[in-house]
Amino acid sequence: MSKQASFSEMVNGTADDYAIIAEHSAQFAKELPGRILDHLSVLKGDTGGFAVDRFTHSVQTATRAHRDGKDEEYVVCALLHDIGDTIACANHADLAATMLEPFVSEKNYWIVKHHGIFQGYYFFEYVGLDKNLRDQFKGHEHWNDCLEFCAKYDQNSFDPKYENMTIEEFEPMVRNVFSKPKQSIYLRRDY
Repeated sequence: MSKQASFSEMVNGTADDYAIIAEHSAQFAKELPGRILDHLSVLKGDTGGFAVDRFTHSVQTATRAHRDGKDEEYVVCALLHDIGDTIACANHADLAATMLEPFVSEKNYWIVKHHGIFQGYYFFEYVGLDKNLRDQFKGHEHWNDCLEFCAKYDQNSFDPKYENMTIEEFEPMVRNVFSKPKQSIYLRRDY
């Protein structure tokens, strides 16, 4: 068995205890991309009533962004934008954004966080909601970016005949993006 901290309450931890925990945490962090890719595969098979399953939709969204010349970080955000669908049905965009936040730019984080309400433009009126709910964010510096993401990559990625890239082609991108946080959420002023 590997070394473990000796305390049962954090208040009693020592520098040696936290060195052990830091070592474990570093290894755990290295394995994050694999865990994310494993969780993405949970989306296979569930169509949610769409013409393709959620996994195919995610890969297709990323494929379209990649083929359009978007950078690696953006493409990974496109790949993972709906990863929360299976465990956060009512707020999947928030879950995906929270997962991505330490590793991506503020713009990409904002796009993922708000894409759900922006996607509503295409269907909210059919489920009794205002399709223009996204307009509450008009004037935000990333409003047009989120609008573009939904229009060019998300709303049109339910095509069973589209030739998607393989998940293996995205794997190195996921590993790169999640290799090191760009920021610590604990250092943010709004935390």
